[in-house]
Amino acid sequence: MRTAPWIALTAVLMSPAGTLACTGPHTVRVADPAEVAVFFAGQGHKVLTFLGYSGAGYENPEAMLAQVGAVLDEHDPNTHIVNIGATQDGIGAAYALAKQRGFTTTGIVSTQAQQSDATLSPCVDIVFYVPDAAWGGIVAQTGQLSPTSTAMVQNSDLIVAIGGGSVARDELNAARRMGKSTRFIPADLNHTVAIDKARSKGQPEPSDFRGAAGAAD
Repeated sequence: MRTAPWIALTAVLMSPAGTLACTGPHTVRVADPAEVAVFFAGQGHKVLTFLGYSGAGYENPEAMLAQVGAVLDEHDPNTHIVNIGATQDGIGAAYALAKQRGFTTTGIVSTQAQQSDATLSPCVDIVFYVPDAAWGGIVAQTGQLSPTSTAMVQNSDLIVAIGGGSVARDELNAARRMGKSTRFIPADLNHTVAIDKARSKGQPEPSDFRGAAGAAD
């Protein structure tokens, strides 16, 4: 892990489009939501955030990537940053498409990912680990978004959710309440993964694979 000062982050963002190869994050730092907000506010770019499944995966990942590509084609890498949840699983595959199109990429993720050694996408340029006791979503005790989800929603200009679990659902709902631009694209989570997970917990096999975000939409 390498931590660099804020000026280095700005330099990465202003590099010419397409010059950054997918060789792993250029900058990784721990930052609270206020620090993350300072960074994004200083870039002069709009933030396009993708939400979706991570470890649960997609039943049809090729369709998900096609949908991501269509959304990216609507936006300009000279005016937009692509932000996701930093890790390579599930929706994290969208990072590669963003880099191919010349977008600077950022990731906002809970320190739970750091503690569990979750693998970061090699195509994310800048990663913010947000100190958080949860992975994200609504904190039951307060009814408010966790720090990670707060940073994710507050710094996004457009949020596109392609399926997604409970964290994606909570972030999407919060964004709508804040008047953010949002888009939801239905997508099943990986059926086999969902069935195996239920079996491992001694639960009935699921028959609904829309994910919590799809079920609530």
